This record gives sequence, C-alpha cells and structure tokens, in this order.
Amino acid sequence: MKTGKGAVFFIAILLLVSTILASGCTDNGTGGGDSRTVKSGDTVQVDYTGKLEDGTVFDTSREDVAKQAGLYVEGKEYAPLTFTVGSGQLIPGFDEGVVGMKVGEEKTLEIPPEEAYGEYDEARVQVIPIEDLNLTNRSELPEAGQTYMDTYGRPFKVTAVNDTYITVDTNHELAGKTLIFDIKLVSIE
Repeated sequence: MKTGKGAVFFIAILLLVSTILASGCTDNGTGGGDSRTVKSGDTVQVDYTGKLEDGTVFDTSREDVAKQAGLYVEGKEYAPLTFTVGSGQLIPGFDEGVVGMKVGEEKTLEIPPEEAYGEYDEARVQVIPIEDLNLTNRSELPEAGQTYMDTYGRPFKVTAVNDTYITVDTNHELAGKTLIFDIKLVSIE
C-alpha cells in the first residue's frame, strides 16, 4: 500500500509540473519576463534624476523630485523618458549606461564630460563688437545672462556686455561637468 500512495504522489507532482509547463508560466529567458536585459536597438522607458557632483538637480522625469528641487514647471508632463538605445538620441554615457539593465532595476551613472556634453572649450567664447550687431537702437542690446538661439537652433548665452562689445558663450551649459544620473528602468519595448 505504501507504494500506491507514493505512485499517487508521484503522478500528482507530474501533473502539476506538466500543467505549469503547458500554461507558459515559466521564463526561458528568450524574451519578456524579468530576465530580459536592455540591448542596443531596444526602445526603453527610464525614470531619471540628473545631478551635478555637488548634488544640485538639473533635470528629472519625476514630478515629486522636480518640486523638491525647485525645478517644477506647471503644465509640464513628468513621465519616464522613452528612447531607442544606441540611436544617438542621448548623451553617450546615458545611452550606454542602460545596456544590460532589467526592468525594475535601479542604477546610478557617473558620466564624465567626454561621455556627456564634452569639455568646456574657451574657443567657444566669443567677443563680438556691438557695431557688428546692426542694432537700430541701443535698447535692443542683449543683457548678460540671457540665452538666445542661433540661426541653427543652438543655444548660446550672453556672458558680458559693455559699451563696445558683447561676450557670448556657445558651450553647452553642462559642458565640462561630470553628471550623475539616478535611473530606474521602467520598460523594454
């Protein structure tokens, strides 16, 4: 009789295992599930907070962080960032930093200037004679601290103005800075 109970138990286990396998409740690692990792060409969604080395937050996809950092903009949609890995949509250090991550994984990326917006380049600071601006009146003169777009849509900042010259800086505002990103992979599409 003991072998009969053992046989029934063995058959019950076999039925349970075959039911699980037939239902697809296992992950063979070939797609979907928690074992899938980000690779080049994947479209992903990432929640992020970008900070400088001193901890100053300069950008985030999270509304609560934006409010806490004093960056909140009314009407702006705070949502995960969607991009295609390896497509060049983002700075190289961020793009490469998500490769190998799994959905739900969190990570901190420390991105040096050469993998972000490059080193600060003094050659991109230009002094322009005011007479070259062809202003019709002095009230049109830009003020230090203002940011403008050139004809190609690239931003530049006026750093100084005097009676004869204006100085503009065409470096990206984050050039020369190491960037810290706290990221969480939300999805892989």
